Amino acid sequence: MIPRRIGPSLALGLASAFLLGACSSSNGSGTGNAAPAAPVTSATPAASDPAAATTAAGAGDASGQPATTAAVLTRSAQGLGSIVTDDKGLTLYRYDKDQPSPSKWTCSGTCTKTWLPVIVPESVQTSGVEKSLLGTVHRNGRTQLTLAGWPLYRYVGDTAAGQTNGQGKDQEWYAVTPSGRKSTATG
Repeated sequence: MIPRRIGPSLALGLASAFLLGACSSSNGSGTGNAAPAAPVTSATPAASDPAAATTAAGAGDASGQPATTAAVLTRSAQGLGSIVTDDKGLTLYRYDKDQPSPSKWTCSGTCTKTWLPVIVPESVQTSGVEKSLLGTVHRNGRTQLTLAGWPLYRYVGDTAAGQTNGQGKDQEWYAVTPSGRKSTATG
């Protein structure tokens, strides 16, 4: 059973996913337009539990569909220290080629088949991440989450909560810390 507050978000997320798929670019380049920060609310204990917050629309996959999330959390990852995850416990990453000020994404086309942009609804819950550091950037009619200005992504190779398989990929992709920095800890 889907809780009432997730139902409308789920429907909106599914509709938006189809629109984004129909409109996405495949040329491998793109620009982002900065947007005001998404309203953020503190996570309740139930919302901070990844299993309780999971929705089918947020899964994202190798087809390049965006990764939707309604919450960001801080977790400890072996060898990386504190990192940020989505509401499913999947690691969030930042891309060195993106820009934080003003927020601008550069991963598009085939890049988004491997690195799924984290798309958010109107409000995002947080636990362990400073609310003032969260924001959004427009992405092909959708709203991508940013942390300290950096657009956030999920790695398609992370298939279970707690995995950090995208860490250091191509020396450009890094798990993001709660302050928005790239995680470079090695243990």
